[in-house]
Amino acid sequence: MARDRSELTLLSQGFALRKELIDSGPMDVRASVPLCVLFDNGSLRPEATLNLRVIALRLQAAIGVAVRPVSLLHSSAIAPGELGGMPAQILEPALRAWLQAGINDFLLLPLFFGPSAALTDYVPQRLEQMRREFPALRVRLGRWLVDPRNPCDTRLASILADNVRAVIRSRHLTRPNAVLVDHGSPQRDVVEVRDFLGRQAGRLLGKEIGRLAVAFMERRSGPEYDFCEPLLAAVLRSAELAQGHVVVARQFLSPGRHAGPAGDIADICVAAEQAQHGLKTHLTELMGGDPRLIEVLADRYRETQVSAPV
Repeated sequence: MARDRSELTLLSQGFALRKELIDSGPMDVRASVPLCVLFDNGSLRPEATLNLRVIALRLQAAIGVAVRPVSLLHSSAIAPGELGGMPAQILEPALRAWLQAGINDFLLLPLFFGPSAALTDYVPQRLEQMRREFPALRVRLGRWLVDPRNPCDTRLASILADNVRAVIRSRHLTRPNAVLVDHGSPQRDVVEVRDFLGRQAGRLLGKEIGRLAVAFMERRSGPEYDFCEPLLAAVLRSAELAQGHVVVARQFLSPGRHAGPAGDIADICVAAEQAQHGLKTHLTELMGGDPRLIEVLADRYRETQVSAPV
């Protein structure tokens, strides 16, 4: 299968990370600093795992301690040959292996925008289960990336706004409409994160754009999940956005099957353009490669260092 330039770049970075991890030698299990583990939700696409590794390497350089990239689920099914020869790691088996090697103290940093059920329910439950087998397990669990209680922190919204500006410049657009799209979640607090980032990005862009809408890529069925509306497909067919140029700001960190090349977001946009012949959509870059993400993660690391274990 042919790969585009971004995929090849991630693959080469994956090889570089593998070499760096190998050259660094074995982990010193006597170290007093908790082992920092950066984890995402996981994906069956190698590009997502490679991107996670690049982010971990950049965070490692920023905070001066080793950062180990793992996923909650899925990624171990990726062939190692697509990951520079280094298999993806899953959080629970990785923790088990480190515990068996004598490492008991961990600092877990989630690469998640908001408080999904994975962070509020799944991870704490799995840690409690593991503690029954490993009573010495000690874990500090960091916060997610976006805190709507702190409107002064506009770093992630600034990434989204700058990505929209980059499309406006490169396509020579004049005050296009825009829509910020996230994956979708049945958690109201995650919906609030999307809406919060949308409000921030809208204020930052001001009169550089026409209207900025927010949307999810998908939602669960049933009226109890109507708070997740609107969906991207519906927004792109709405009277306000169905004509002219629309910049689709992707609130995604890594190029998995949703936000990657020929992914679900791109398919939704193509279908909308075919249904609305006056519509032209333009996808922004993803957020995972921006240095401001590393700044936020570094802050989360420092605050988690002084937090109470879970």
